[in-house]
Amino acid sequence: MNHLLLLLPLLIPLYGAILCLFFWRLVRVQQYIGVAVQMGLLASNFMLLLYVNQTGIITTQLGSWPAPFGITLVADLFSSLMVLVSAVVGMAIYLFSIKGLDKARQTFGYYPVLLILQMGVAGACLTGDLFNLFVWFEVLLICSFVLIALGGSKPQLEGAIKYVTINFLASGFLLTGIGVVYGIVGTLNLAELAVLVRTPVAHPALITMAGMFFLIAFGIKSAIFPMFFWLPASYHTPPIAVSAFIAGLLTKVGMYALIRLFTLVFVLDQELTIPLFTVLAGFTMVIGVLGAASQNDFRKILSFHIVSQIGYMLMGLALFTPLALAGSIYFIIHNILVKTNLFLISGVVAHRRGSFALKKLGSVYLQHPVLSLLFFISAFSLAGIPPFSGFWGKFMLAKAGFEIDSFAIVFTSLAVSLITIFSMTKIWNEVFWKRKPDTDPMLDVMSEADQRVNRFLHVPVIFLVVFILFIGLYAEPVITMAQLAAEQLLNSELYINAVLKR
Repeated sequence: MNHLLLLLPLLIPLYGAILCLFFWRLVRVQQYIGVAVQMGLLASNFMLLLYVNQTGIITTQLGSWPAPFGITLVADLFSSLMVLVSAVVGMAIYLFSIKGLDKARQTFGYYPVLLILQMGVAGACLTGDLFNLFVWFEVLLICSFVLIALGGSKPQLEGAIKYVTINFLASGFLLTGIGVVYGIVGTLNLAELAVLVRTPVAHPALITMAGMFFLIAFGIKSAIFPMFFWLPASYHTPPIAVSAFIAGLLTKVGMYALIRLFTLVFVLDQELTIPLFTVLAGFTMVIGVLGAASQNDFRKILSFHIVSQIGYMLMGLALFTPLALAGSIYFIIHNILVKTNLFLISGVVAHRRGSFALKKLGSVYLQHPVLSLLFFISAFSLAGIPPFSGFWGKFMLAKAGFEIDSFAIVFTSLAVSLITIFSMTKIWNEVFWKRKPDTDPMLDVMSEADQRVNRFLHVPVIFLVVFILFIGLYAEPVITMAQLAAEQLLNSELYINAVLKR
């Protein structure tokens, strides 16, 4: 049972992508296949989370090679939560793409590439060794590059070149770190690494140096200060369906890898890493939110907010207490849902108004009160207004900071929340509340066909809002699961024993 549940998050999108290739010119068939795959993936990932929650960490060895010699797949609560939330946003993106993406792009392999991207996300979260972590991140990089460049417009190609160039640099640092680790301890299995780096044979200084290579690599992929500059320059260029998936999910996979490695393997020199993470978290929050406040484009504001929100996730790793890590885990889940939804909402607005520039928008509230309400919920969740989901994550992080007297990072996080409210209010005033420039909004009517498309585009937004409201208004089970996941991360013996069968 556990072997099948661990493999399904990889096999379902893989077989779905292969099946789509047999219907290369039949876009409608690919759409049906994609939706069916998303439903199967959502069900299997939910079952995986329930199983792990009931039985504890589960593992499987591909090819029956025992750990640490073979390829290991591991699912604990943290990784299970990640693959489940990736399936939730995957379903929303697929529904949005059916009407929200032009047919020309859909005919050039959009659906199979997106499925392979989802397989890469699951692989990165479930892998149990460093080399396959590198492989899965390369899968993510290749698929992301294809999706960003799909269509071939000049802004897309410029954004794709920036994206792939800086991520190739990150891959170089990642591969260098893997080489250093293997040269020191002779293994890449995460569980065995966790054992060997704690032995007197290991060289603590070299292990710390290797950890810095991983910090730089995943810091670039997660857009941590000062390695964030590529993200706002590339995430606003592709179609909104692509932007929503990449922006909402992929940077958080980089944060997942950082949290995994720096709670399991690189835990020797916390006198160096914890102050470093604290400084990086603070600057990431501040620079990101100030960048968002200075923008006048819907997507660029949201892109800079990705950077800002990554700072909160890193804050939990910097504080390094059970409550702080639980706050980071909860915040990652919340932010994937909210950020994806805000990008989709911007796409619905642009579909109707033809622009993302705030100065060219307005009066959305008058014609689309339901969409305005959906934005209001998502924006308040992002800003951390109680009782929405963002509040609980920030509350857990702030409480953890106060408990260990880390007042500077807590006050920084609270100040950033206020500026986040300002930028969300800016979008509300410019896009939804003010009168549309040079037109009478009541005369700006849609054709029947546009109305059908507009109603359909609301479906994935409402789908995500349901989950956002659930984890905010009924937060206790999610918070409890995040706390259990944090305890598993800090108790590395659970992971080691599950993989090495000790």
